[in-house]
Amino acid sequence: MDGIINVYKEKGFTSHDVVAKLRGILHQKKIGHTGTLDPEAEGVLPVCLGKATKVCDLLTNKDKTYRAVCQLGVSTDTQDMTGEILQTADCSGVTREALQEVLCGFTGNQLQVPPMYSALKVNGKKLYELAREGKTVERKARSITIYALELVDFVPEEGTFTIDVTCSKGTYIRTLCNDIGEKLGCFGAMKSLLRTRVGVFELEKAFTLAQIEQLMAENVVEAHIVQVDALFAGYPAYRIRDEFAAKLANGNPLLPRFLQPYDPDRENPVMIRELSEGQEFLVYDETGRFKAMYRKGEKDLRVRKMF
Repeated sequence: MDGIINVYKEKGFTSHDVVAKLRGILHQKKIGHTGTLDPEAEGVLPVCLGKATKVCDLLTNKDKTYRAVCQLGVSTDTQDMTGEILQTADCSGVTREALQEVLCGFTGNQLQVPPMYSALKVNGKKLYELAREGKTVERKARSITIYALELVDFVPEEGTFTIDVTCSKGTYIRTLCNDIGEKLGCFGAMKSLLRTRVGVFELEKAFTLAQIEQLMAENVVEAHIVQVDALFAGYPAYRIRDEFAAKLANGNPLLPRFLQPYDPDRENPVMIRELSEGQEFLVYDETGRFKAMYRKGEKDLRVRKMF
């Protein structure tokens, strides 16, 4: 099977656990996930099958949306409630207005220091391995973007609030909760995390491992596998002319005259000559199967990735 399946990762599983179990369920070895979720987190985890594993890196770079619950008044070594409590503070004075004002300051481009309990490597060793040894090392702040940050709920008597966050690759929601708490002057730690979207993959259309196993038993799982080209909605699309099919099959550079527009949903398809230099586009074979992503060069069209 080639394509992407939208998995609902449940609590207690690592992303690697999901891949291992899917290999057994689908009887297929070539499987890869598209970005880790902590074991206690749950939600959308797109998993690539077969030839679609070539887009794992592209999906990792997609914007993501999360729903997080944050506990105010506490600081932990992991920046979530699974960790050891380091400090506590009174958060009873925090108002909805103050919280909303602080949240507004966290939208847009910013720098974020990754947590010690993360899989990032320093000198070949993962940060969480160093943290478990009781070591703390300097981490460089990384550029991230918070596209949207919405306050969903605030329960002052419990000192908790819920937020929906749409963010760029590399954003740590645990660190965001920690930093919001610090700005409020009373600490904060993530209580729960649900990933609701990765690119075009949404929570409502995600399947648990048990559901995928049932779909496999009913022999209908392939109907729920998303084809690779669905990830590139909006990209210009072209089909190879029959006489040049071998050039596409071999991944050769192409010329504009080898292609014809292939987008049944567009009344006015984009002609190759209208693309700007460096622009990427999709190419289908003579039978209409998605085969490759190409990029327009100065003189010809060069393959970016073959499928």
